[in-house]
Amino acid sequence: MAHRDEAKKQDEVRGALERDLQAARYAANRAQRQYDASDRENRLVTDELERRWNTALGSVREIERRIEQHCNTLREEPAPTLEEFSALATQLEELWQQDGADSRLRKRIVRSLIHEVIVDVDDSAGEIVLVIHWKGNLHTEVRVPRRRRGQRSFQTAPEIVSAVRSLARICPDTFIASMLNRHGLRTGHGNFWTRERVTSLRCHHGIPVYSPETRATEGWFNLTQAARFLGVNPRTMKLAVEHGELAADHPLPDGPWVFSRGELESDGALALATRAKTRHREPAISNEAQGTFDLSNT
Repeated sequence: MAHRDEAKKQDEVRGALERDLQAARYAANRAQRQYDASDRENRLVTDELERRWNTALGSVREIERRIEQHCNTLREEPAPTLEEFSALATQLEELWQQDGADSRLRKRIVRSLIHEVIVDVDDSAGEIVLVIHWKGNLHTEVRVPRRRRGQRSFQTAPEIVSAVRSLARICPDTFIASMLNRHGLRTGHGNFWTRERVTSLRCHHGIPVYSPETRATEGWFNLTQAARFLGVNPRTMKLAVEHGELAADHPLPDGPWVFSRGELESDGALALATRAKTRHREPAISNEAQGTFDLSNT
């Protein structure tokens, strides 16, 4: 649908220019006939008619130049094919965030994919409701918090700052930006996160930059590393945290866990490791002890 709309839009631009050219040529021909029919001895009249004729010819040349420019643009940037639009749909977020994506490209993407956006206010929920009408008759509702009077504009949510503070202990800025975008979190301006924006946020809030050396010195671990440190499997670690046996930070639902060395060297962690190792050393219970019989050899 978007592919057809884009091609149709380009055809409409060409059609409008050709109609303008037809009207300009008619006006130029009419001005020429008036000039030819004038009395050449009346210089005042003929000078004015000649001026009008030249103006009309200038309009013809200008519209011809615009048509040529439009055709050159189509040759250089033809209307995207259906396959290109399909690829755009699967790579939209990547295209939007790439370093070379300027405002012109983003505007073109928006014009190609979105028909209109209807905005309403939900006073009871304190939210602004946006209904996006996509090309192809699909609709998406987006709700954003409504800024109250006196509330600071463009302020990053405190929970995002807290998540970045925690993740910066074990993750570089590029990975943090990817995780924030995956969870649908945006900057105070409503933008997607990039490495540069995470870096700016850290600097503003005094959050140290990630480095492997600092991580090793201070003793920060992700889930896999913490499980390896204790000699247990990651699932056992997650269950221990959920049951309150261990403490860990999990700032994003689908993000990494953050463990400290002090927690992994606590009595609770050592007891967990001992219990896990003991279970692995216990011999299997025989069928007879379980009150059952092995009939495989009978």
